[in-house]
Amino acid sequence: MPKAMKMEEVVFTNVGGLKTACLSRKQLVDLIVDRIKSHSLESAESTPLTIFDSNGQGISIANSDPEFMRLLESADIIHADGQSVVAFSKWFTDKPIPERTATTDTIHDIPQLSSENVRHYLLGGQQSIVEKCAGILKQRYANFHIAGTHHGYFDESNEAEVIAAINAANVDVLWVGLGKPKEQEFVVRNKNKLNVAVIITCGGCYNYITGDYKRAPEFMQRIGFEWLHRAVTEPRKFLWRYITTNPHSIYCAWKHRMKSQA
Repeated sequence: MPKAMKMEEVVFTNVGGLKTACLSRKQLVDLIVDRIKSHSLESAESTPLTIFDSNGQGISIANSDPEFMRLLESADIIHADGQSVVAFSKWFTDKPIPERTATTDTIHDIPQLSSENVRHYLLGGQQSIVEKCAGILKQRYANFHIAGTHHGYFDESNEAEVIAAINAANVDVLWVGLGKPKEQEFVVRNKNKLNVAVIITCGGCYNYITGDYKRAPEFMQRIGFEWLHRAVTEPRKFLWRYITTNPHSIYCAWKHRMKSQA
């Protein structure tokens, strides 16, 4: 059995201007579990491990918005949420990413690929959705413990109350599903105030677990066409996004390859 991945062993590569971790799904889980274990031995003031995601949309936004690029660069780990990021790493870098680590898979991978009992807090989305999501995960996995849930309809004036609730809940992993860039802004602004081991941004992850959003068939996920499934099934929400960001993300990946060779 291969040994568990440690943070100091992570290899990074530049994909579209983002320092992206070359991790398998199991290695990402290993990092999360290792941080949870070490956090329990450290002081309450220790900083959480922050995990942000990268996909075609994120690469496009980051290369158009310096502030969003700065937010992403503050993460400890940026992982390949999109299959396009894996492909770009193979086409445009010398350090290929082994596989896609979709956030919608990671939330299942933690209880499936580790026997550790982990306490999760789900933040974001509608209260009915996040509670339904929590119930599904709790019922499905004996080692997926719900520390708490909170909807995403709050602003900065309410953040102190939200943070207090999270800190009182004895949380290992905080999932933040507020959408880009709000979720990254929330994490960067508050990570030093949160007594949790790991923070993971997760977009609309809860809606996929509840079935309100439909994932693509597995073969489409494997070949990197989940975006096409989303564009066809929810054109008002996704079609224009992918039409504009997909070509731009390819250009950005190529551009940063050229910069690294200059």
